[in-house]
Amino acid sequence: MRKTIFAASCVLLVIFFLLASAYYKKQRVAELGFMAQKNAATFVREHSPALGEDDAKVYLVKFTDPACETCAAFSDFVKEGMRAYPGKIKFVIRYAPFHEGADEVVKILEAARKQGKFWETLETLYKFQGYWTHHHQVQLQEVWKFLPELGLDVARIKRDMNDPEIAKIIAQDLADAQTLNVQKTPGFFVNGKPLEPFGAQQLQQLIVAEIKAKYPNP
Repeated sequence: MRKTIFAASCVLLVIFFLLASAYYKKQRVAELGFMAQKNAATFVREHSPALGEDDAKVYLVKFTDPACETCAAFSDFVKEGMRAYPGKIKFVIRYAPFHEGADEVVKILEAARKQGKFWETLETLYKFQGYWTHHHQVQLQEVWKFLPELGLDVARIKRDMNDPEIAKIIAQDLADAQTLNVQKTPGFFVNGKPLEPFGAQQLQQLIVAEIKAKYPNP
């Protein structure tokens, strides 16, 4: 009899623990939003360049290829969203260098990041993209001429871009892109929700929907 009571008590304790754990997780997701979800790391890695406040409740993740024309075009839409909702959006860059030679440009970006010039370099690459790409292929020798105006140490860039850690970052991002079924760039996700169908208006609508959901009292 005592064994039966003990066994039943253990079962009840396990059930209580599972319910309490589930409730706690639900509360954490509600409190922390998207970043509390189990699969959040697939979207945002520790190495990912990011803009915005750490306590922002809306995460805008962009899988990008610096040689992608559409990625460059959508850069302004992202800026507009950040300006429209200050402090509420965290913008995260992930790499999906699908164009031939684009992985080398990503390495340059990460090397520029070591000099504190990531975002300036990315904007410059977007701005002059037509000069260093030809038929969607990277002309790497043309990239170098745009870097000195940013105050970058180009000799150091050429050394740092060969850091094995940068190759690991690219490999991880490509693996996550594959997991998330990102087949072309830019690949946008807002709090884990994919931008489908693709378009500037649809991106705005997706951002606004998440802003309203996470900030119901503006």
